[in-house]
Amino acid sequence: MSKHAATGPSDGEPPTPRPRRKRVVLADSRAPVTVLRTVTELEEQTSWAEEVVRGFIRTQFRTAVALALLVLLLFGSLPLLFFLIPTMSQVSVAGVALPWVLLGIAPFPVLFGIGYWYNVLAERHERDFVDMVEK
Repeated sequence: MSKHAATGPSDGEPPTPRPRRKRVVLADSRAPVTVLRTVTELEEQTSWAEEVVRGFIRTQFRTAVALALLVLLLFGSLPLLFFLIPTMSQVSVAGVALPWVLLGIAPFPVLFGIGYWYNVLAERHERDFVDMVEK
């Protein structure tokens, strides 16, 4: 018995009709022309697109510098604080001197929080950029 005989109709039944073919379209040709034009301008790096991208990069850079200055201000002021108020270096927390706690343990959660905050802000800037491009 051949393998074709096992898959054919049995007992003289008529063959089942094949399903109709469907046309599959990968891209929506009805996309707004302005979005396509904007994307094309960004890809071709026209003067308008360069200015838009430059503004986006400037915004991201400004956010990064502001948060870096915040970190420098926070951790750079601690030694000055210990110098101006010498009694703070005598305070202990759970048997550990306060300067060791503030300079050795506290920076890690603070840096994690500021890094997370930067990530949230950067994603918001990216979303705003994409929304502006898609208008």
